[in-house]
Amino acid sequence: MLSKLVMGSATYSPMIFRSAVQQIPKRNQFLVRQFQRDAKEAFQTRSQRIAERQTLREKIMAPAGPNAFAIGKGAAAGASVIGLGALCFYGLGMGKGTSVLNNSMLWPEYVKERIHSTYAYFGGSVVITAASAAAIFRSPTLLNLASRGGWIPLIATMALMIGSGMVARSIPYEPGFGTKQLAWAAHCAIIGGVLAPLSFVGGPILLRAAMYTAGIVGGLSTVAVCAPSDKFLYMGGPLAIGLGVVFAASMGSMFLPPTTALGAGIYSLSLYGGLILFSGFLLYDTQRIVRKAETHPNYAMQPYDPVNSAISIYMDTINIFIRMVSILAGGGGRRK
Repeated sequence: MLSKLVMGSATYSPMIFRSAVQQIPKRNQFLVRQFQRDAKEAFQTRSQRIAERQTLREKIMAPAGPNAFAIGKGAAAGASVIGLGALCFYGLGMGKGTSVLNNSMLWPEYVKERIHSTYAYFGGSVVITAASAAAIFRSPTLLNLASRGGWIPLIATMALMIGSGMVARSIPYEPGFGTKQLAWAAHCAIIGGVLAPLSFVGGPILLRAAMYTAGIVGGLSTVAVCAPSDKFLYMGGPLAIGLGVVFAASMGSMFLPPTTALGAGIYSLSLYGGLILFSGFLLYDTQRIVRKAETHPNYAMQPYDPVNSAISIYMDTINIFIRMVSILAGGGGRRK
């Protein structure tokens, strides 16, 4: 009986309303209809606003689409085109000013020795890192320790890497194998331990990533040598800002999974933005090393330090390699 009463009231109420409106004088019927229309529009506008707010929130936290990494891939492709163009442009000697290659013909012997020492330490860093990663990967106990997840192991790993690098840089350089060289070797071994879990992606991917990294480093080093000697030395400020942005994106990707649209965008910035950033750092550090080797006084209290110079381009190379492994393993394009 109650349901019938409700249905009856719901069915006949519009008829009663229309009949009541018809009894109102015509000059007041317009006001009634206008009030009814305004109330309806106000209600619809409010509902639409709520729906729009919910849609924006849902868009941010929605699952990542197939084109979530398209902007990052496009930026990396554009940077590659610019790099190849710069290699051709400066390689043909079309740049203004004297290049590092031209200046090298007039270098005294001590400048050549400094450059050779720097890149010898750079090569030694790569060899020690690879040997350390291979040794740790073959040891189940050490590999389990290096692969352990969680905030405490992460913070401890970052502190160990940063601390060992600071110690290696702070020790004064002396020729031969001394305390600084020992700290440098320990720092490279620690980096190798951090990279050891990357071996799970498989040997073919690691080999391809190493080859691509060697190509990127070799090409960018050639650009830096063929370009005017101070062309990239003014990039320090923008690169420092970019480093802060990429670091913030890397930290944000720890909290926002790449399965969401926002998380995928932050991860893409960390991955492809970091690849472009450290490529720029490699250009800057290469010319900075050459400039320092040319201008460091022979009779200074502290001799020229090839270890610190090598660590800078070594860390650039490691960051490029890590991102190449992630891209080739599918982390830069697949839906996780």
